[in-house]
Amino acid sequence: MSADTPQTLEALMAQALVMEREAVARYTELAEMMETHNNLEVAALFRKMAEYEGHHVAQIQADMGWADDSIAARQAGAWAGPESPESVPVDEMHYLMHPWHALQLALAAEQRAVAFFEDLASRATTDTVRRAAEEMRDEEIEHVELVRSWLEKVPQPEESWADDPDPPRYID
Repeated sequence: MSADTPQTLEALMAQALVMEREAVARYTELAEMMETHNNLEVAALFRKMAEYEGHHVAQIQADMGWADDSIAARQAGAWAGPESPESVPVDEMHYLMHPWHALQLALAAEQRAVAFFEDLASRATTDTVRRAAEEMRDEEIEHVELVRSWLEKVPQPEESWADDPDPPRYID
């Protein structure tokens, strides 16, 4: 068993809360980034994803009886890398991206969250922790399906989607 496997329901939910908070922050950041570049359609998609993740934050706090927002300092080793599995990497953003691209990024993030909770469930040492990890996994599976349904409604952009007829110019 890995040292980073939560041993209690509280530890698992603390990790989940941190992960959901990071997802809210990242989706909000991405929405603001897209608004800066006047890509309002993609910004709206990221705002909607932030809203969904915000509901998870509130639900975890309500379920656990955590009244304030100071619960759950990040546990070292909970996941590999500096960001949680559900966080969309900023370096994968492009200011000309289309909704299809934004949804692909969101889909990948939600799939990483599913895999994360599946892994925790498989390593859980108590039935309580295993069931809670499976429940979190199932909620993330719902998000995967939601994003997939949105993807069916948007066209895949043409190969030339990143061609900028008026690229930024830098003068030193």
